[in-house]
Amino acid sequence: MAASSRSLLRVLSRCQSQFFPVSCSSLIAHRQLPVRSYAAAAKPAQKEKKEKKEETGQEKVVKEKRKIDDKDRHKPYGLTAWAPLDDVYFVRYYPKPVFEMPVAIEMLKNFQKLDFTPENQPVYINLCLDMKLEKKKKVEPFVSTIYLPHPFKTDINKVVVFTENPDQARLAMENGATVAGGAELVEKILADEITADFYLAEPDIVQKLLPLKNKLRKKFPKSKRGSVGMNIPKMLALFRTGHEYIVEDVCINTQVATLDMPKDIIVENIQAVCKDVASHKPTELGPFIVQAVICSRTSEGLRVKIEDLLPQEPEKA
Repeated sequence: MAASSRSLLRVLSRCQSQFFPVSCSSLIAHRQLPVRSYAAAAKPAQKEKKEKKEETGQEKVVKEKRKIDDKDRHKPYGLTAWAPLDDVYFVRYYPKPVFEMPVAIEMLKNFQKLDFTPENQPVYINLCLDMKLEKKKKVEPFVSTIYLPHPFKTDINKVVVFTENPDQARLAMENGATVAGGAELVEKILADEITADFYLAEPDIVQKLLPLKNKLRKKFPKSKRGSVGMNIPKMLALFRTGHEYIVEDVCINTQVATLDMPKDIIVENIQAVCKDVASHKPTELGPFIVQAVICSRTSEGLRVKIEDLLPQEPEKA
């Protein structure tokens, strides 16, 4: 037994010397590569690629998204049918219905009766806008104040008027301004001693109000918003009872009425809002309002047709 174990050890030692003749120190020495003392070749500049494309006449072709017109088909693409045949159905298999404005308002009133919710809850409209203009330009997000034909607010907005003319300040107070004065009001506003919903100013005093720009932000007087001008009584009549809406990205979500108001009055308020929104983009560049959804505080949103609410493009002779 001892002899066989010795012979086995001899064989293993010979195999090790045959298959692993190099020592560990020599392997480490072989692994040490020389250090490169020069930099790698730089990538060709993009200008050279552009020059080559110009020489060859190759230009990048931008593929436009193809709009599929499926109005004449028996069913829309990817859906089951144009309208369901049953009262119970999967919503995702059919296109979303679009209602006439009076029909949608009547549906909201019926929802309120079925849900036993307050009758005087607010009615909102959500408008999706197409902000594109010519030559890759866009309409900048804006804030606008309009006079609704049927106001739904009972509270009157607080308005501060900046003017250095004592007669204009007295006229502003007579027409309902909360506070009227000159640059001495700046420190009081910064100290939160005076707060208001809107701030109006004459053109001559706007430069003295620049310290309030970070404090007031969107409420800072601007000529684009109509809060800078010489006709103080007219501006006060608008901003004391006016309705303000804001464009956020490409959408407008604003209240237009309360649900207990008559249907015709709600439609007139919506028409006033849509008309003012559409005035911020030329009609020859296409419709500004792409989609409209109306809802109440406790109901689902209903898509409505807005073709009759928008100003029509004048026909070319």
